[in-house]
Amino acid sequence: MSFLVRSNGLAMPAGRRALLGRSACLLSGAAVALLAGRGTLAAERNDAAAQDVRILNTALGAELEAIAAYQLGADSGLLQKPVRDLALVFQGHHKEHADLLAKTVTQLGGRAATPKDKYQFPTETLKTQADVLRFAAMLEKGAVSAYLGAVPAFGNRELAKAAASILGDEAMHWAILRNALGEVPVPSAFVS
Repeated sequence: MSFLVRSNGLAMPAGRRALLGRSACLLSGAAVALLAGRGTLAAERNDAAAQDVRILNTALGAELEAIAAYQLGADSGLLQKPVRDLALVFQGHHKEHADLLAKTVTQLGGRAATPKDKYQFPTETLKTQADVLRFAAMLEKGAVSAYLGAVPAFGNRELAKAAASILGDEAMHWAILRNALGEVPVPSAFVS
């Protein structure tokens, strides 16, 4: 991915694929500026920043797990080409989320989470394309719920906006996967 460096020093992703990354990158830059010290005590800023870093790292861990899960699905030999291609697109989204989250953690002075050596996936139950899609849908629903819980927990509202943007992407993944399984894409008016 190529980057444009703006006059304010923010590195901005270039190209159509980076729409989500572009808005989240701007939000992260604004969040860092806010945490740099406008109108709050240093101790309160440090506590809020530390809490935000913990939340970001939890989200990063989930994104890294999703990347590994989509790779498992892609490598399983169970997915037909169009479905495999879509799985790799979704994996790409998770990679963009993970990159942004890791950079934001670092910008806030934290140490970004790293991928686990091994994830515990239910590989013994993945015998058909539908099994893989159900597994992916379950992970996406979990991501939606996790981001839904994280948004109000952020001390920094700009980070909450960025997390809400990612939540929207995860919800779209979940709906598309449900549709591919022949299920109602949006099963209710509210996500819980």
